[in-house]
Amino acid sequence: MTPAHPIPRETAHKLARRTLFGFLVTFVLSRIFVFLIMAQMMPNLYFFMHGTHVHHLNYGIFLLAAVCGYSVFRRPIGRAAEITALLYGVAMGLTFDEFGMWLHLGGSYWQRASVDAVVVVAALFGLVAFAQSIRRFEKRHLWAFGALAALVLGFGFVLYLAGNRLGADMGPTLQTLEEASSP
Repeated sequence: MTPAHPIPRETAHKLARRTLFGFLVTFVLSRIFVFLIMAQMMPNLYFFMHGTHVHHLNYGIFLLAAVCGYSVFRRPIGRAAEITALLYGVAMGLTFDEFGMWLHLGGSYWQRASVDAVVVVAALFGLVAFAQSIRRFEKRHLWAFGALAALVLGFGFVLYLAGNRLGADMGPTLQTLEEASSP
């Protein structure tokens, strides 16, 4: 017996695109909000508990736990799976935006490790979202893959150099801004 309304099947690619979207938008908005708060261009939205600043990576961890639990116990399909994938991306964005603080708990928000981690995670989501199926990978794709890999490596090198330059130029300003906004 077939159901009256067929259950839509999500593909990993489609769900990964939703995750990637949520991840990138959350990362960009997090960076913008933190900068605007530190520059006192918008109200301080930070949550403090007994004088301790609760960083947004904690919200990401709790959201990751909730999304994981929902995914395991409810096994969402259709629209629920799409929303779950989007929320997973948001949680990953909140968490990896402060990845540098995983490594250096007392460190600055503007650590290079956080941006590097976001680039790596976004690349992995992008591969799942947009990569061709291995079964359809033909010899002609190998040349395109090689060219694309060379371009990505070249772009990564340029991004690395630009990041170092930007860090050298903007780092002291951001550090001063962060120190001025500390309670």
